[in-house]
Amino acid sequence: MIGKVSIIGAGSLGTAIAQLVSNNAQLVYLHAKRKEVVQDIQNTHRNLQYFPNTLLSPNIQPEYKYESGLDSEIIFFCVPSSAVRDVASEVKDLIKPDTVMVSTAKGIEYPSGKTMSQIIHEETGKHPVILSGPNFASEIVLNQPTATTIASNEPADLKKVKEALTTGEFQVETTDDVVGTEMCSVLKNINAIAYGICEGMNINENARFAVLNKSFRETKDIVTSLGGNPDTVDGYCGLGDMVLTSTSNQSRNHTLGILYGQKITVDEKSSSILFEGKKSVMAIKKVCQQNQINCDVCEFTNSVLNHQKTPEIAFRDLWGKMV
Repeated sequence: MIGKVSIIGAGSLGTAIAQLVSNNAQLVYLHAKRKEVVQDIQNTHRNLQYFPNTLLSPNIQPEYKYESGLDSEIIFFCVPSSAVRDVASEVKDLIKPDTVMVSTAKGIEYPSGKTMSQIIHEETGKHPVILSGPNFASEIVLNQPTATTIASNEPADLKKVKEALTTGEFQVETTDDVVGTEMCSVLKNINAIAYGICEGMNINENARFAVLNKSFRETKDIVTSLGGNPDTVDGYCGLGDMVLTSTSNQSRNHTLGILYGQKITVDEKSSSILFEGKKSVMAIKKVCQQNQINCDVCEFTNSVLNHQKTPEIAFRDLWGKMV
């Protein structure tokens, strides 16, 4: 059994990962940025904001920020992609040399085009293990059957993280393809918005799934062009996550796409998912232009999100590029 594990971020995913890892670790620190979350867990042993009906494991210990430091064997970064750089900079001096880092954020920095693992390495000097798959926190916290992918070039790190995560219900596949795994985690959000736009427009099912199929092929092309393994896209982090995020009503990116397909105005100031979605689209578009990679689905999504074209005109343009 693993000794201590730290989860940075007490949102839905961080809480779910803490609950999962508590099966395999003696002590799990759940680091929250808000004191009221810590107090709720201390008083009720529930995260009342995200999972008010779920009793958390007794070996989960909430902490306000980093009061007890980060003296753990594994540290999971469970913060939004927009916060990864700031948080990594904040904790870099608290991390032990032999600690294994895990990145769960699915995003890409704009305008730099850097992935979450690149950002964490820049700030901390550590190469994190990447966790990415068709995972909903609401299912993980309830110990429902779930599969995911972890990626690293360090076999020992993969082994330790797999040991921390694996249960009878939570299954973990491993790969050394960090590039492919991370790019899948970014592209699936763009593809989900694209599929949602088509659904919001009430495009027929054949056409919708043709767009999803094109998204899958373009993901393979982009991954390959950037040095990843195209076979990675066949895995849980690729096809599994893309289909889940594109079609599930629990997916925020899918919902965002539907709203834009229906020409419903979204309040950008209060919508963090729109902000993240736009940044990912612009970053991937820039990366593809720099590397001369075709990205028709990304172009389609970008033109609708940024109001360059109506959904109808953007779809007709995309449809003309399907073969």
